[in-house]
Amino acid sequence: MALPPPDPQFVLRGTGAAVHTLHFSCGGQEPAVPTLFSGSENGLIHVWNLKTHRVDTALDGHGRKSVYCLETMGSKDRLLSQGRDQRICLWDLAEGRASVMDSVFTENVGFCRCSLLKVAQGRWLVAMAARALEEVQVLELPSKTSVCTLKPEVGAKLGMPMCLKLWQLNGGSQPLLLAGYEDGSVVLWNLSMGKALSQLVCHQEPVMSLDFDSEKTKGISGSSEKVLSIWSLNEQQNLQVYKTHTLVNAGIADITIRPDKKILATAGWDHRIRIFGWKKLKPLAVLDYHTATVHCVSFSDHKNPSERLLAAGSKDHRISIWSIYTQT
Repeated sequence: MALPPPDPQFVLRGTGAAVHTLHFSCGGQEPAVPTLFSGSENGLIHVWNLKTHRVDTALDGHGRKSVYCLETMGSKDRLLSQGRDQRICLWDLAEGRASVMDSVFTENVGFCRCSLLKVAQGRWLVAMAARALEEVQVLELPSKTSVCTLKPEVGAKLGMPMCLKLWQLNGGSQPLLLAGYEDGSVVLWNLSMGKALSQLVCHQEPVMSLDFDSEKTKGISGSSEKVLSIWSLNEQQNLQVYKTHTLVNAGIADITIRPDKKILATAGWDHRIRIFGWKKLKPLAVLDYHTATVHCVSFSDHKNPSERLLAAGSKDHRISIWSIYTQT
């Protein structure tokens, strides 16, 4: 008989608004404090101390417009945030500072989270939905040099990009981009050629979230419907459906594969977090704590597996922190 799902290890309260994005920074050496960044609908970014379970700093850089993407750039002192004010901000948080060093005006009114990829020491690529509705723009950071603009072919009717994932097969190889679109398609783009290599219709509805395992060249996506789609990339870089999994309730807001590629978590419109084994997509647990849509899920980057955490942020203003499957 299956064990009942656990309660959260602890809950973070005090954002005062729906939580749309979460990002851990726990991989530092002692005595670095494990940290969780959260972005809220009220435009604030909270920097949570995971030892005290309290907010160390609140950052206000998006004109009180919703913050829906957070990433760190090499260390917890360098933060990237994206908001509904059509800006991506680069923060300097070293030595107690809380200042925006630079920003990029995206001119995009949607809510497609940008994607960040480290390509060399001190050099990053960021992919983001562009001003023209169907296009994706890729910039290099911190120089903000344009790398390419990815435009679907005339008549493709993909609609807007909804989610993005930059990746590399291994260090030094050409960066590629996976993009999920409004028409339910996932497209693989080659950045250096600026063209689509492969396209696959994965959903009947817009792709709300995707994640990709570059080691197994296998990905997963979710939409507003009841189906998780698992797809793979063959040697010719063609996308193909691997399998699908039907959910009990419709609507997936976020999907993330744990860094060790053993399990994945989904954030559901049905207020639940679902845990699956990544190898065979075996359902492992349903975490039922929140009282409204779960907008985001994130795994911690602890070096010690037993310390690994899962965080979920919800429309109910709360962030639940879970310790699950730390031994697998």
